[in-house]
Amino acid sequence: MPAVQSPSFALNHMVAPSLRAEAFFALCRKVGAAQAEIRNDLAGNAIMDGTPAAEIGSQARDAGVSLISINALQRFNEWTPAREAEAIELADYAQAAGAAALVLVPVNDGSGQADGERQKNVRAALLALRPILSDRGVLGLVEPLGFTICSLRSKREAAEAIAEIDGVSAFGLVHDTFHHRLAGEPALFAEMTGLVHISGVTDEEVAVDDMRDPHRVLVDDKDRLDNVGQIRALRSASYAGPFSFEPFSPAVHELDDPARALANSIAFIRARL
Repeated sequence: MPAVQSPSFALNHMVAPSLRAEAFFALCRKVGAAQAEIRNDLAGNAIMDGTPAAEIGSQARDAGVSLISINALQRFNEWTPAREAEAIELADYAQAAGAAALVLVPVNDGSGQADGERQKNVRAALLALRPILSDRGVLGLVEPLGFTICSLRSKREAAEAIAEIDGVSAFGLVHDTFHHRLAGEPALFAEMTGLVHISGVTDEEVAVDDMRDPHRVLVDDKDRLDNVGQIRALRSASYAGPFSFEPFSPAVHELDDPARALANSIAFIRARL
């Protein structure tokens, strides 16, 4: 019987947002993560500080790190001329940096939630995005959010929209273990998943519906989201891509030794798989 391949891990720049890109890529290599996600929402870093895409790509390659994605085009399903211009700019940056994908995050402010409206908005945005991304060889990764105010909570709705616009070659899904737990949607859609974000919640006091990004820490034995179970289920369903750490908690961002904490979390997950 063939041995089960060990899961591969990646780092989202949110693990250590104060690190400059070059130091972030060095952190990736230090913990054995050969893949990384850069972000367009970190002040004084990567995209926001005007660093050319070619320079970011070169720094990643020099560190032996491949770029999974740029995270993210926000409010992608609210398609406007401004959103189109932003999408083009980010897709151009991804292409020039050598990033494989652009993460697509839906409106998350309580608007656009009506049945019929939200499905229509997703399809319209995907149709407009498809040539922008395909012309540049960049994959679009739709990330439904589990928050009750989100306009796209369901991966099923995202998967159906992708299929209905004949977009399977241009788009995939992000499975986020935090948002999967909040959404309460059991289906995995592993065959359409291009990336998995992992983070844990250990606060015993917060109710699931009240969980927010600042609660998201590294995965350990106190995790309430069942990251290990989700990872096991995804791998059993033939997902073979990376599991990218994306903690938003200030407690993680302020760690003196993020490499040690990440290595401990990776070891914990591997030991339980």
